[in-house]
Amino acid sequence: MIQESPQPELKHYLYPGALFVDSRPHLVTTVLGSCVAVCLWDSVQKVGGINHYLLPLWNGEGLSTPKYGNIAIEKLISGMLDLGCKKKYLVAKLFGGAALWQNQHGLLRVGDRNASLAQDILKEHNIPIVASDLLGEQGRKIIYNTETGAVLLRRHRSRVIDPNE
Repeated sequence: MIQESPQPELKHYLYPGALFVDSRPHLVTTVLGSCVAVCLWDSVQKVGGINHYLLPLWNGEGLSTPKYGNIAIEKLISGMLDLGCKKKYLVAKLFGGAALWQNQHGLLRVGDRNASLAQDILKEHNIPIVASDLLGEQGRKIIYNTETGAVLLRRHRSRVIDPNE
């Protein structure tokens, strides 16, 4: 008889422009298009956190919210450290960054910029990226187990959308 490990009872849906960090095990679900989600996991504490950002850089105007990648990633790292995690034990998994929108000049590449930003910031922090599913023309749904660091991924069939249609 095969016995599966129990899944966390707590569940959370992560909306765009938000992040989630909790010491209790959760299954966190989010849906991505050109947005990127960074999943961080501490392999010693067995604690995970995730963000979901829409745009790469905050330009300094308005509120500095996790809607922007440079803010979302820094806040995620800070949140993990606040829970007692050590940066040297953190690993990252990256998802999203699809090109789903088109204009008269071709595909809008906000997803490319979102993905590149995550890779650059994690490199600056010496946090290794152990898995990723980035770019392309398909949206994704992910379910992140914050206790194990495991991510279930489903790619959505989609087509590039021309807003002029």
